Amino acid sequence: MNDALTAEVLRNALVVTAEEASVVVVRSAYSTFIVEGSDASAAVLDVRGRLIAQSMATTLMNSMALKVALPFLLADHPPGTMAPGDAYVMNDAYRGGVHTNDLLVYRPVFVEGEPAYLTATMIHVSDLGGLSAGGMAPLATDIFLEGLQLPPVRLATAEGIVPAVEAILRANSRTPDKVMGDVRALLAGTAVAAARLSCLVTEYGAAGLAEGIDAYLDYTEARTRAALAELPRGRFTASYPIDDDGIHPGRPHIVRVTVTLPTHGTEAPHPVTGQSRVRGTAERGDTERGESGGGGGAPAGAPVVVDFEGTGPQVPAAINSSASQSMAAAVFAVRCFLDPTIPMNDGCLRAIDVRLPVGSLLNATPPHPCGGRFVPIYAAMEAVFQALSEAVPERAIAASGILQPFSIAAVGAPYWIHLSYDFGGVGARRGLDGPDATGVHFGIGRNSVPQAEPVETRCPMIVESVETIPDSGGPGTFRGGLGSRTVLRFLAPCHVTTRGDRLSLAPQGREGGLPGRLGGFYRRHQDGTLERLPSKANNVRFEKGEAFVVETTGGGGLGPPLSRDRALVEADLRAGLITEQGARRDYGLVIPAASPAHPGRS
Repeated sequence: MNDALTAEVLRNALVVTAEEASVVVVRSAYSTFIVEGSDASAAVLDVRGRLIAQSMATTLMNSMALKVALPFLLADHPPGTMAPGDAYVMNDAYRGGVHTNDLLVYRPVFVEGEPAYLTATMIHVSDLGGLSAGGMAPLATDIFLEGLQLPPVRLATAEGIVPAVEAILRANSRTPDKVMGDVRALLAGTAVAAARLSCLVTEYGAAGLAEGIDAYLDYTEARTRAALAELPRGRFTASYPIDDDGIHPGRPHIVRVTVTLPTHGTEAPHPVTGQSRVRGTAERGDTERGESGGGGGAPAGAPVVVDFEGTGPQVPAAINSSASQSMAAAVFAVRCFLDPTIPMNDGCLRAIDVRLPVGSLLNATPPHPCGGRFVPIYAAMEAVFQALSEAVPERAIAASGILQPFSIAAVGAPYWIHLSYDFGGVGARRGLDGPDATGVHFGIGRNSVPQAEPVETRCPMIVESVETIPDSGGPGTFRGGLGSRTVLRFLAPCHVTTRGDRLSLAPQGREGGLPGRLGGFYRRHQDGTLERLPSKANNVRFEKGEAFVVETTGGGGLGPPLSRDRALVEADLRAGLITEQGARRDYGLVIPAASPAHPGRS
């Protein structure tokens, strides 16, 4: 693989292999959230446990789960016991998984008669039991309340899906036909990727493909280390709060991080006993198992260390995370300060050392629930952002509003389920306003928010409006992104479940910038009055004619608001991003009395 052009063709072929698998899953799935939101992930890995490639739309939180869970699968089902046509499924949060509704499916790819690679897909299936339809369970106090747990089991053989496994999945779902449709979509995605990978083996030869993959991972590692070497040396600390755990309203929890950018060429410090590392994590996230592999051509030297020592302890509430998800948050946050063209694969992970205290909010142990994992991992991501904003102030970003998940379901059989989330505004960045209603995220699919027409067709509701909220972005020299407001009016009784955060503690601005406006979940009664719901609520009954209102939180501003360019303030006013009152109050803009008011954008 010395030919640079050939190497580049192979790199892209590997990514396209994973990408095609994710597209097949989306087009084959039954659940609305996948079909309309395109929330599907796929990856190519090898029997050494290395992440070789992921689909372009894949979220890092999903591909990291596929990587971290693989050693557990191989421990229970060694490669020598696998046969062509086999496929495996698991969702164990404590062994690399995410939460009970996220199914990870793997298919071995045989080379010269032996399993050499695995293709993998993952989606959030419609329902696998638990307190609430759709897998939300925001008030779960242990994982058993979140739904069915699956250790690594053989899902299919060359003869088809294993009947006993299908029976178990059906018996534990409110929507068994949709779940099995989703499972078949996952299997189809792995089959397509396996076929494409087999073609690459034929084209390049077994040795040639292996050599090319080693070179690809080494290339990625070299680029990652080179980008890290451009950052200033030192230790940078930060923390970020979680509103509450849903069980004890008003009691915040804290995620803390220390990011160490070591001097070039120094040895990496040995991790503290009982902490996790991204590199080679394999057993419940609490033991170090060395490097994740690769050729010998990549540069040596200490990785960046992202240490979450001091983070709050795990709690019997749905605000804990599995290790794979916390690792993904840390890696994503670091990558946001690097060259965005660097590929995401095992080579990148060799240069980033993530340490997660076992038994903390970021590395839960049984039986602590993990379904609300996005709450602590987004706090972890924000903490890393703020630490690196101190290290690299020219790339600083203020805190952001985040996604606000919710589910809506029938009150009884036959069940219909609508699972969705809306996004907050992104914090302002150095020299740039924050994007509106997109959230700083790494946990969504291509579209993520289903379109109104399909939702109205599949569920008894009307999407009355989707709009941004004027003045919700934190004022600053650079303004935070706006939050959004969505109104869903129901045509039948239903249960609404919410799992939000940053709805009590506003995302803070930086360097004189102001916080973003807080969002919330609301019931709109038929007389038009609004009732605020808890940010974490389970199965709140709504009657026909009532509406559910979702308001998301705006991002924080950066720099003093009075330093904002007057032309930008006036442009925001004309575009409806701020109101006249906000322009006067926050930016000191003098507006003639005859100037018209401007509504929010829709």
